[in-house]
Amino acid sequence: METLGNYINGQLCSSNSGRTGAVYNPATGEQRLSVVLSSADETREAISVAEKAFQDWKKVTPLNRARVMFKFKELIEKHRDELAELITLEHGKVFSDAQGELTRGLEVVEFACGIPHLQKGEHSLNVGRGVDSMSLMQPLGVCAGIAPFNFPAMVPMWMFPVAIACGNSFIMKPSEKDPSVPLRLAELLQEAGLPDGVFNVVNGDKESVDVLLSDERVQAVSFVGSTPIAEYIYSTASANGKRVQALGGAKNHMIVMPDADPEQVVGSLMGAAYGSAGERCMAISVAVCVGDEVADNLVTRLQEEIDKMRVGPGVGLAEEPHMGPLISSEHAAKVHGYIDSGVEQGATLVRDGREFVCENNENGYFVGPTLFDNVKRGMRIYEEEIFGPVLCVVRADSYEEAVEMINEHEYGNGTAIFTRDGDTARQFCEEIQVGMVGVNVPIPVPMAFHSFGGWKRSLFGPLHMHGPDGVRFYTRMKTITARWPTGLRAGAEFSMPTMK
Repeated sequence: METLGNYINGQLCSSNSGRTGAVYNPATGEQRLSVVLSSADETREAISVAEKAFQDWKKVTPLNRARVMFKFKELIEKHRDELAELITLEHGKVFSDAQGELTRGLEVVEFACGIPHLQKGEHSLNVGRGVDSMSLMQPLGVCAGIAPFNFPAMVPMWMFPVAIACGNSFIMKPSEKDPSVPLRLAELLQEAGLPDGVFNVVNGDKESVDVLLSDERVQAVSFVGSTPIAEYIYSTASANGKRVQALGGAKNHMIVMPDADPEQVVGSLMGAAYGSAGERCMAISVAVCVGDEVADNLVTRLQEEIDKMRVGPGVGLAEEPHMGPLISSEHAAKVHGYIDSGVEQGATLVRDGREFVCENNENGYFVGPTLFDNVKRGMRIYEEEIFGPVLCVVRADSYEEAVEMINEHEYGNGTAIFTRDGDTARQFCEEIQVGMVGVNVPIPVPMAFHSFGGWKRSLFGPLHMHGPDGVRFYTRMKTITARWPTGLRAGAEFSMPTMK
């Protein structure tokens, strides 16, 4: 069976750690291949390679860095189907969803192509007599990214294109559950003309991660994953003097107002709750209905749509399913446990996905679309991130109560409101304590030229990913104040300089 190694200094290489992990096809439950779990010393060697490569890469002009990104964009488009199939085979999402993931990652590459403009500093003439000031946005050095399993292409591309375009070198640590795509992207970057050592992929587990968090040569760390791990990444890397952006968990609510368009609400909720089997940090997992009539109507309509859903493997069927399997048997069992908990704590189980078995793929990690009604605050299925195809309907007596629920929750990643009333929507946008807000848009993921990130315990660190914050994160500002001899001579000044 094939064993995937690392990508260091422009080439694929094996590991001497003696440790490997299994990579499965979630639709069948069969092992596809193995992946190395690198040692601490191998991770340090990758850092040495990246540090050396940085010394030359930082001197490459922004225009020539952008040209590499333009070529990389072309190559991703050329190999789109190949990359999407790898995502489907290792993550399990259906092929069209994998294509969509690539598109959203590609948008960040396109944004990074504008780095000659994005990395411009500022200049002020004559801040004092014969004195000018200017700022430079300079690269940091070696940066590291730690990615989750649910977006093996998009999340890494939230990180490394901006970092590399800014003049940094980069080490990517993918999820060991679906590592093939990052390795393929490394090959495409080299084909695009990126010098050896500027982008490296180290496969591994906590042993590799802890080196990236502690080695003094690593200047910045980007992370997406669960909140407990995000908190660990942030506290550990920050304690070691690194710049950190660590995106954590979510429990995204969608308020349904009485005046909302019912068909629009149902269509939006179905995709937002069950797309990618709910394994999205921006998935809507809680629908807050204002009024019992709204809730009754919504639950009835959702049942009808759930019964029409096709669930199955992401490739190989004549008609593509709406939803594929979960990433692993362990995660499927965890989602089953949440459904058990919802029943035990008194929620009304309207549609139960625990009994679903996929025909001809009986060993796949499938959980059917699940719907709960009458979910209350304090229940585990309400408070915790399930990360599966489970939608909870909560009933609120008023708009104010619905907003209070969202603002009191520990997570603040994404939210949405569905209404025809502009005043209500505007008020919601202003007072809701969440980082990304949708108005009649269920999954308000910002475009690449804006920045992505939540509030509260959904984000650790001050700067969001990609967009303007991404450029700020991967650069360090230097401000220069200069005077050139012009015949003006000044004596010593012992008071605070004021640039007269």
